[in-house]
Amino acid sequence: MTEINPTIDSLVREWLYLPDIAEMFGVEVTKVRQHIKEGRLIAVRRGENRALQVPADFFLDGRIVKGLSGTLTLLADAGLTEEEALEWLFTPDDSLPGTPVQALRENRGTEIKRRAQALAVF
Repeated sequence: MTEINPTIDSLVREWLYLPDIAEMFGVEVTKVRQHIKEGRLIAVRRGENRALQVPADFFLDGRIVKGLSGTLTLLADAGLTEEEALEWLFTPDDSLPGTPVQALRENRGTEIKRRAQALAVF
């Protein structure tokens, strides 16, 4: 869990609170927190109440976007912080086109994972 920076806040269009995610999945909030703790999701503290929120684009059809968890693991293995991973996922890339998270949502995860792995190569 990380604090939000203005760059990321400007890149991510919509955020969801943990109770809303739990309701979407039909599980307890503790299960959502477990996904965050295990690195399958990234949550940040936003707003005046500093409540934990997760980017809405991490979900599609009531599920975590296919390939997201593996991509987050690759980004962490490459040494990116949660904040850097969010920025990477939501920064537009003309060579895709779009953002890495859009590509994941469009089932183009192979290319995204290849690019995430390449970040670790020095």
